[in-house]
Amino acid sequence: MAKREKTRKKIKKKLLHKYRLVILNESTFEEKISFKLSRLNVFVTGSLCTIALIAFTTVLIAFTPLREYIPGYSSTKLKKQATYLTYQTDSLVRVLNNTNRYLANIRKVLVGDIENTEINRDSLREQFKLDPSTVDLTPIKQDSLLRAEVALEDKYNLFERNILKTEKIFFPPVSGTVTQNYDAQKRHYAVDVVAPRESPVKATANGMVIFAEWTADTGHVIILEHEDGIISVYKHNGSLTKGQGDIVKAGEVIASVGNTGELTTGPHLHFELWDNGNPVNPLDFIDFK
Repeated sequence: MAKREKTRKKIKKKLLHKYRLVILNESTFEEKISFKLSRLNVFVTGSLCTIALIAFTTVLIAFTPLREYIPGYSSTKLKKQATYLTYQTDSLVRVLNNTNRYLANIRKVLVGDIENTEINRDSLREQFKLDPSTVDLTPIKQDSLLRAEVALEDKYNLFERNILKTEKIFFPPVSGTVTQNYDAQKRHYAVDVVAPRESPVKATANGMVIFAEWTADTGHVIILEHEDGIISVYKHNGSLTKGQGDIVKAGEVIASVGNTGELTTGPHLHFELWDNGNPVNPLDFIDFK
């Protein structure tokens, strides 16, 4: 025990033993600065300086842009920007693909490269057929009057499948004589209406211009997109008064009757109606007289 106590006192004496650090002028040996030091003071001061240096370096790396200059250390801001740009690129690719498919469908509309596909409704009703001999099919007066009234109301209604929710009246684009009717078998998905040159061509319903250009075959062409997937096409115009992206209302002038394009023999309007990609007969919904 005495030996341990002696060793402890010796170590304590060494740690607390005073030393003087003197800075002299080498030429004159004049004392400039002097410090009283001990081993304990030097150790404590050195430890505190080391801890402060480590803390200061950590703060610089964690909370200042200096960390970006450390090799292999990536910026959080750059990571966020890279992630955002990746999502933006993916979205733009999807939009571009959808736009390309949409434009391809519009080109088919312009050149008439769409086949008329009809569904055999009789085959769908085959299982519900009744034997006519067992049913009294003689029409009564009230039934005939009701049929005539419904037919008159639905003459200009394109949305027969949703009559209770939507009833749309289509504005005649021009007034004139129909010289060629809609004929799906001959792939003439339109009606040709003869009208005086420079007569105003009007929008058949509210919508937006999605195409307004010149084509060699059909001259000045303008196409409107309406709600619920309805598209109206106006060809062989003399001039266009609306451009792509314009919003138009029913009855608003969008072009004038002309005789432009190779596939025409006189001033007239070639008018088409499309319902969700399927051609429909405009005469079922519009009176051109």
